[in-house]
Amino acid sequence: MWNPRSTLLFFLIAGGALAIFSVAQTSSKTREAGSAPWAASSAERALRLAQSGHCKEALPLLKQSRSRATDKDLKRNIGLAGVRCAMFDGQPDAANEFLLFLNREFPHDPEVLYVSVHTYSDLANRAAADLAMTAPQSAEGHELHAESLETNGKWDEAAKEYRLVLEQNPRAPGIHFRLGRLLLSKPSPSPADAEEAKKEMQAELAIDPSNAGAEYVLGELAKQNQLWDDAIQHFSRAAKLDASFGDAYVGWGGALVSLKKFSEAIPPLQTAVKLQSGNPAAHYLLAIAYSRTGRKEEGDREFAIQQKLTQKGAAGETAGSQQSPN
Repeated sequence: MWNPRSTLLFFLIAGGALAIFSVAQTSSKTREAGSAPWAASSAERALRLAQSGHCKEALPLLKQSRSRATDKDLKRNIGLAGVRCAMFDGQPDAANEFLLFLNREFPHDPEVLYVSVHTYSDLANRAAADLAMTAPQSAEGHELHAESLETNGKWDEAAKEYRLVLEQNPRAPGIHFRLGRLLLSKPSPSPADAEEAKKEMQAELAIDPSNAGAEYVLGELAKQNQLWDDAIQHFSRAAKLDASFGDAYVGWGGALVSLKKFSEAIPPLQTAVKLQSGNPAAHYLLAIAYSRTGRKEEGDREFAIQQKLTQKGAAGETAGSQQSPN
């Protein structure tokens, strides 16, 4: 839940850029860059007001100066001061405008990214607190609570919250999918859990036929039971619903390989390696499909890629296990 003191602490710590504004330095740099005196004077006054905590007065000037400043350091300081003041003054829209400005002008600046992370996180916390206070028993309130419980691994409690959502809105999209995912997220899901998850995925598709994730999970469940025709059907649907769904193409091609339909497996597996060039399983399956259809040279190439990726992954795991815990 949002805490004003934690917000204040963040902006005091976040720092170098926010605690910050050396007006003399900024003014000097601006004059050296040849900026118009009126722009420098307005920005200087805005930064001085922001630094002294007069955010209500500073914000209009910061907004004006943002579009007029030409010096990069001045622009950056204006943007950071604008975020700080907008958050303190309870103006989330203005804070977002300043963040968009900063990320456009300084796209890879570490401090801008750091401030962006914390500001968006704080805005999310404020919205969550408002929802919890004003409508905790709403479908959205239960769904947000369920998401929090799910994140903390409290599967059963999360499931109860999701079912409360369905009590209020039986056709709420995404909820049956999440219930099925919860069942399969348990440390050791039982056959009964898998069957229940299957029913939830089918219920989801009855509400939202475009849910590629539900089709994919049904494909995985069919694959586990070696029901290859069913697996192909679900994986291919998932891929058609979401053309960027690399895992769906891997599952589709892999199921065809299991049925020894090697020629049919090649197109989805070719797409899979384009989408997931670093996935050794995709290259391995494509290598098999190529080799079994007489395309030995292409098969050897894919086997070589798969072996290289596997060795690289193993080396990375070894290096990680040898790192000091400190």
